[in-house]
Amino acid sequence: MDPYKQRPSSAYDTPYMTTNSGAPVWNNNSSLTVGPRGPILLEDYHLVEKLAQFDRERIPERVVHARGAVAKGFFEVTHDVSHLTCADFLRAPGVQTPVIVRFSTVVHERGSPETLRDPRGFAVKFYTREGNFDMVGNNMPVFFVRDGMKFPDMVHAFKPNPKTNQQEPWRIMDFLSHHPESTHMLTFLLDDVGIPKCYRTMPGFGVHAFKMLSRDGRETFVKFHWKPKQGEHNLLDDEAVIVGGSNHSHATKDLYEAIAAGDYPEWTLYIQTMDPKDEDKFNFDPLDVAKTWPEDIFPLQPIGRMVLNRNPDNFFSENEQVAFCPAIVVPGIAYTDDKMLQTRIFSYADTQRHRLGPNYLMLPVNAPKCAYHNNHHEGFMNFMSRDEEINYFPSRFDPVRNAEKLPEHSNAHISGKREKVVIAKENNFQQAGERFRSFDPARQERFVGRAAGFLMEPKCTNEIRRIWVGYWSQCDASLGQRIAAKLRQAGAL
Repeated sequence: MDPYKQRPSSAYDTPYMTTNSGAPVWNNNSSLTVGPRGPILLEDYHLVEKLAQFDRERIPERVVHARGAVAKGFFEVTHDVSHLTCADFLRAPGVQTPVIVRFSTVVHERGSPETLRDPRGFAVKFYTREGNFDMVGNNMPVFFVRDGMKFPDMVHAFKPNPKTNQQEPWRIMDFLSHHPESTHMLTFLLDDVGIPKCYRTMPGFGVHAFKMLSRDGRETFVKFHWKPKQGEHNLLDDEAVIVGGSNHSHATKDLYEAIAAGDYPEWTLYIQTMDPKDEDKFNFDPLDVAKTWPEDIFPLQPIGRMVLNRNPDNFFSENEQVAFCPAIVVPGIAYTDDKMLQTRIFSYADTQRHRLGPNYLMLPVNAPKCAYHNNHHEGFMNFMSRDEEINYFPSRFDPVRNAEKLPEHSNAHISGKREKVVIAKENNFQQAGERFRSFDPARQERFVGRAAGFLMEPKCTNEIRRIWVGYWSQCDASLGQRIAAKLRQAGAL
């Protein structure tokens, strides 16, 4: 096997053991010693290499989304959207694109149970003919904070207490009490959907508003929604205790075994669209990540389906090394001015370079499946085979040229002064109240119990409790009253 011609693979294994450099190993059971009892000699290169490799098997764990499972399959266009976008993978019904999908929990470490109350990641990498497109979303359509400046603080608040190493709700409610826009996200997290039954019956959302760009440059705001064909199912708190107690990897097991048995999970991709000219017509900011777009005004439009029909060949190579970033888009899809999205564009690629190295996009699971060409070279673990003399652009010795210009950036005019302020249309409570009122009575009561429970911890002060009763009352008067009653009944208010 010539590594200049073929990527190193177990398909080219020798029938006997070797070192990493290819030297035959005639004894992989015993170390080299002076006499049968030792001591061991440092010159035993194979032993040193074996231990050194073992000592470095673990790479840095993801700061968030550490626990996850992947599957592979395809996305197929089912409805024509060529009038909205020039994205090649959406060019016509029937077009199929290979994908890899990673489902994940968010807050806790890689070995944590999959039954914890936590948002779930829903990230899809499309291997298109024009490069990769990463749709990096969650199973909930909104987020806790709208400005990326607060993202590290939010994660710190949700992570275990640095002193006790336990996740503690009083820290969460203290931090979020400074961010009333979080009420909407909490109506998802503390609702029944806070613990999905499994990944196969979990919806997904792009969360942010993006832009679709047509070939003539026309822009359309768009939101992405994945709906499972298997239906949506969740676990109630007591059910989660039983399921998690029997198997803390139940969702990974369910996904793997379903695909292995030929029961391939499928999702329909829907979009909501909005003319950017209309963005100021509503009592909320359409680019606010804490808001949804009402479906009676912006109906869901199906555009395709995704089928997962292959399990990973290797967990480390395809789950631990897969790297998603919302900055990775293709011509025809562009970013909006959503402050959280703008922050994630930098942060996700930055964390992958820290976790996997500067050449992480060369790893097979992250590399595009189409041909590509640039002068990014060298750096740690660069295994690109290059024999050209010209590594700069332009050059009269290299015929490479700029690609055909396609719509890939917004042409909207932007003006304003430099400032650090909140958005004008906060409207923090309306949608949270509407969502609570959509619950049936039993579901409302479960939500009230969880919301009150988060405030009952001894370290949660009366000031924080009063702030939250005020927030929930602004969402819905009866909701605030019911939570206050629960707190008073427990002597916590």
